[in-house]
Amino acid sequence: MRSLLFVPGDRPERFAKALASGADALILDLEDSVVPEAKARARDAVAAFLGERHAARIFVRVNPLGSEWIDADAEIAARADGIVLPKAEGAASVEALAALLGDGAPPILPIATETPRAVFALGDYGAVAGRLAGLTWGAEDLPAAIGAATSREESGGYTDPYRVVRALILFGAHAAGVPAIETVFPAIKDEAGIARYAETGARDGFTGMMAIHPAQVAPINAAFTPSAEAVEQARRIVTAFAQNPGAGALQLGGRMIDAPHLKQARALLARAG
Repeated sequence: MRSLLFVPGDRPERFAKALASGADALILDLEDSVVPEAKARARDAVAAFLGERHAARIFVRVNPLGSEWIDADAEIAARADGIVLPKAEGAASVEALAALLGDGAPPILPIATETPRAVFALGDYGAVAGRLAGLTWGAEDLPAAIGAATSREESGGYTDPYRVVRALILFGAHAAGVPAIETVFPAIKDEAGIARYAETGARDGFTGMMAIHPAQVAPINAAFTPSAEAVEQARRIVTAFAQNPGAGALQLGGRMIDAPHLKQARALLARAG
């Protein structure tokens, strides 16, 4: 999944436009974007939408474990292609949600950095990797939880604590062997900014990114789709090692390549299909 687009669950009139955006997955939100008075209405709208067939994968973001809404949310979300779990705190949270969902639970995408405790559990997810659709993070709830004024510099970049958190979620996902999904870019009208942010995520090792507006989907998809040049270079690397099975390192195009380059090339070709 390159792009995962959030849509408020109580705004069903937006569902069709979200589907037309080209997003690989929609996240129908029952949590932050829905006020308490609208939770039941949102569940009804999401349930109706899940009863239809759609080209994109449909995820549902439930309310946190322990909230008064989680039981009703889980009953609806069990029919989705995946579930986004906010305020996740390691493997124990994933197991708790899976137990609530019962047999045949869809894969879970934890938002794994929204509490201070969660940061110290980012190495736990390998134990539940088989239940995961990936790992993602957020840069809004955590500063609120610790009383920080913001997670961003005036330039828009992250302050040091959140640079660390971003790196830890990236490594935590790869350690678990699951996709690392970059968090949202909040400036909806900053077209150049979203493109740079998505390209940086792809460069750093994220495999996809969440979006909060349909206009963000195209630049995200572009950033996380390997270019034709990158695919061709990866093919050359794989071919070179296939033709020299005993070699640990080779020259290709005037530069040295070795086992890490081969691993990167195979991963890129897998992403490219």
